[in-house]
Amino acid sequence: MSVQFTILGSGSGGNCAYLETPEVRLLIDAGFSGRQIRQRLASISRTPETLTGILLTHEHIDHTQGLTTIAAKLRIPVYCNRLTQEATERQLETRLDGRHFVTGASFDIGDITVDTFSVPHDAQDPVGFLLRTAAGNIGFLTDLGHATKLVLERVRPAHMLVLEANHDLKLLQDDTKRPWSTKQRILSRHGHLSNDAAADVAEQIVSSELTRIYLGHLSRDCNRPELARAAVGGRLQRLGATHIAVESTSQDAPSPTVTL
Repeated sequence: MSVQFTILGSGSGGNCAYLETPEVRLLIDAGFSGRQIRQRLASISRTPETLTGILLTHEHIDHTQGLTTIAAKLRIPVYCNRLTQEATERQLETRLDGRHFVTGASFDIGDITVDTFSVPHDAQDPVGFLLRTAAGNIGFLTDLGHATKLVLERVRPAHMLVLEANHDLKLLQDDTKRPWSTKQRILSRHGHLSNDAAADVAEQIVSSELTRIYLGHLSRDCNRPELARAAVGGRLQRLGATHIAVESTSQDAPSPTVTL
């Protein structure tokens, strides 16, 4: 059986992905309602009841809101660090079956090896992941204000990368809905990556093994898919890295399933 990967949705309003191997059916984050997650899994002929576990990057609601229905009621294990579990349980007012890891450590979920590493974001103990499977490695960088040397080192072995491209700088600066304090938080070194910052990350981890970048966590108000793709894809083209496909994701619908 092959390894299959689907981004069920990604954006400021929700984030959730699905990874299936011969031994494991895993969600990475659960940032939509339980009903939405069930519907999106159904679109790829899967159900929450068959999940092996849920892997959490951090406690913000656009990554955790489905846990009350999907994890707590179905008693699905949630893999996270201790501070993330505590913050999530306070926020959702529920108890989770937490399987703790120490940030920076690696551990196995069936035939998947999960490498964890700290990322700079305004949460309790936010992390990124490199998920190692027999068919290839998938990196997750969904919420971070800047990419440290450690972050770049940890995702460099990825064959596919989910990379935050949250906002276009001009659209954010011109936005009239957000107060300046919110813009400062987004632009801070513990906020979110802009399209240009995402392009910087992509440039620094180019390799012959990296073949696909998914641009995630796009702001509905302060970004456009074509702007994100132009920034990152254009940078890679100028570098001659034409073997890397760059695709934007949506919080409204799943991306096509990819077989590794």
